[in-house]
Amino acid sequence: MCHLEKKFSGIKLLLLMISIFITISVSGQGFENSKSIFDGKTMKGWKALPEKNESLWKVRDSVLVGGDGVLKISENNYLYTTDHFEDFEFRCLFRLSGDADTGLINSGIQYRSQIVDGNMMGYQADIGNGYWGDIYDEHRRGKLVGGEMHTLKNLLRNDGWNSYVIRVKGDFHELYINGVKTNEYLEKDSTVSKSGLIGIQLHSGGNAKIEFRDITITDLNKQ
Repeated sequence: MCHLEKKFSGIKLLLLMISIFITISVSGQGFENSKSIFDGKTMKGWKALPEKNESLWKVRDSVLVGGDGVLKISENNYLYTTDHFEDFEFRCLFRLSGDADTGLINSGIQYRSQIVDGNMMGYQADIGNGYWGDIYDEHRRGKLVGGEMHTLKNLLRNDGWNSYVIRVKGDFHELYINGVKTNEYLEKDSTVSKSGLIGIQLHSGGNAKIEFRDITITDLNKQ
C-alpha cells in the first residue's frame, strides 16, 4: 500500500469513527427506555417466515445469522419479532456478504409490518448495493423513497460491519446508516398501520449472508 493509499484509508477510518459517534448521539435520547430484542444466545422472541426455512437462521458468537454465503436463496425469507412496536428507535450493527455473480445480494429491516397471506408486508429499511438506505414498502406499494448516497458512499464498509438506526414516530420516518441520514419520509396515507412487527430479510437471488448484532429498541412513547 502506497503512502497515498494509507492516508486515504486512515481518513476513511476516521470518518467511520466519527459516523459511529454521530449514530450514538442521534440515538442518545431515551436510553432509559431502551431494551435488547435479541439475547445473543437464542432466537427467543423471533419466528421464521416461511417456517419451513427456519434452518437458514442461526445464532453464532452473539450474532444473528441468515444464510451461509454458499447456498443460493430461492425465495425471500424473514425472521420477525413476536412483539409489535409502534413509535420507536431501532439500532443495530449489520454485515451483508455474498457473491454478486450468483444473483442479488440484498437484505433489509422490516418495521411496522404484518404477516398477510404468508408474506411479510410493511416498511423496509433496505440494505445492499443500489438500495442502501431506501424505504421500501414490502408486498404493498414498492419503493417509497431512495437513500441519499453522497456522503454515505465514503463510509460504507462492503462485507464489513455497519450501523443502522431507524427512527419512526407517528407518520414521520428517518433512516441513518453509519450516522449518515439517508432519508426521511412522511406517511400521508392514514390507512397504513402505525404499529407492527420488526423483521430481518434474507433476499432471494444470490448466496447472501446477513448478520445482525447489538439489536436494541427504544420506545419513543415513554420519553
